[in-house]
Amino acid sequence: MTCGEFDISHIRLGERPLIVCDVDDVVLQFIGPFQLFLQSEGYAFLPRSFRLHGNIVSQADGAEIEDQEVSRLIEEFFEAQELWQTPLDRVIETLDRLSEEADILFLTAMQPRFQNQRRRLLDRMGLVFPLLATEQPKGPIVHALHASRSLPVVFIDDMARNLHSVRDHVADCLLIHLMPNSPVHSFAPAAANDITRATDWTHAAALIEAHFVSGSFTHVVPAA
Repeated sequence: MTCGEFDISHIRLGERPLIVCDVDDVVLQFIGPFQLFLQSEGYAFLPRSFRLHGNIVSQADGAEIEDQEVSRLIEEFFEAQELWQTPLDRVIETLDRLSEEADILFLTAMQPRFQNQRRRLLDRMGLVFPLLATEQPKGPIVHALHASRSLPVVFIDDMARNLHSVRDHVADCLLIHLMPNSPVHSFAPAAANDITRATDWTHAAALIEAHFVSGSFTHVVPAA
């Protein structure tokens, strides 16, 4: 099983519902730890838009740093993510409970070369569910994973574009917009009206469990 050039053949799903979940700022805190990392390097993040590039400045003189330097800092953070990132409130116990009735898979928007660090970090927290790391659009990947399964599927992300991508490729998927309440996320693009906003993991779990018992899904999916 592949999605374009992206290999997902090692993923094995059972005959039960599927939950596909983003990682940064959904399972693992990102923006808070990243700000602390920047401070340790002599920089500061100014929440002026929902972007990293263009919003990082030197603590010494307030000068905005070049995009290439921002990209370097992001890569250094992901290289050292095990030292910085922590789980969101209640995510560990919630996913553990949901895993009793559903397969869970992490789909993280990150360069694959940082997957080993993320795998170790998630494993250390007891979040041992399969992990896919890619910068490709998420909709075609979830479509390839779910295929023609006549079982419920859920997708959780903090980015509207990823939720829209999955909506466009996977019919009857429960789409949950889950993101931290932070000054940065106040600039985040809004998700479409047919996408449900969850306030936290307790709320998300209630939405998922209601979807599982509703039966409002079919095996018909649009072509990738």
